[in-house]
Amino acid sequence: MKIIHTVAEMQAHSESLRNNGQTLAVVPTMGALHAGHLSLVKLAKSRADQVILSVFVNPLQFGANEDFDKYPRDIKNDEHLARQAGVDILFYPSRKELYPEHYHSYVCVDTLTEYFEGDIRPDHFKGVTTVVSKLFNITKPHVAVFGEKDAQQLAVIRKMTRDLNFDIDILAGSIVREKDGLAMSSRNVYLSKAARVEATILFKTIELVKSSLNNGFHDIEALLAQAKTNLKKAPLATVDYVQLVDAETFKPAQSLLQGKAYIFILAVKFGSTRLLDNLHFTM
Repeated sequence: MKIIHTVAEMQAHSESLRNNGQTLAVVPTMGALHAGHLSLVKLAKSRADQVILSVFVNPLQFGANEDFDKYPRDIKNDEHLARQAGVDILFYPSRKELYPEHYHSYVCVDTLTEYFEGDIRPDHFKGVTTVVSKLFNITKPHVAVFGEKDAQQLAVIRKMTRDLNFDIDILAGSIVREKDGLAMSSRNVYLSKAARVEATILFKTIELVKSSLNNGFHDIEALLAQAKTNLKKAPLATVDYVQLVDAETFKPAQSLLQGKAYIFILAVKFGSTRLLDNLHFTM
């Protein structure tokens, strides 16, 4: 596995691979790798000759009172897991390399970023789209792979890719879960023992909504009420939002139409640890 730290070397290496007829896939991460990330690598390997995995804890997507300073970082373990997963290139730039002195350029997606995560975390998506667009220009991939767990982020990146004419296929990797259903996340390490037990309420709520939908229960207000009632079973949980949205626009759905794609989304805090989960479905 080749490890690259600078933008110039990464661009030159990608250009050389492309000139030699190699197809490239990039898997952008903030490190603290787990099985969920490695499933994205597996998907990338199925679609490209060379897989680039980036590790960069992006300061632009963290708010002033968020967890940038304590976000888990373990580059040695990340290197080990990346090698085991068959990553060809690990791109591990410094903050100064991506955001040098006097850096003042940003990428913004309007409308889609006004709801939910964008409303709760101002400028979060500006940080995401800026760093992802930079990674696209630096790694020059044919394919980029992102996880479905961050559903709104995935929708925003797809929108940016279309609007800015990036010639890149965006692939979505399915959510990878622990045995008890909790979606894998680098932030799970923050959970106390009690919160870790209670956090399974997210998956249980998703399963409840899924069962109701499968049984022909399609009243949106009733489905959301059912979900909120179930979440109250976890005393440590504080709900940021529970909603059923149009998969493309991320606006709250008014009705469920045959053939359309929707996402049931939820964001819940356990103490200071905020977890996301979702259910994608088509009527």
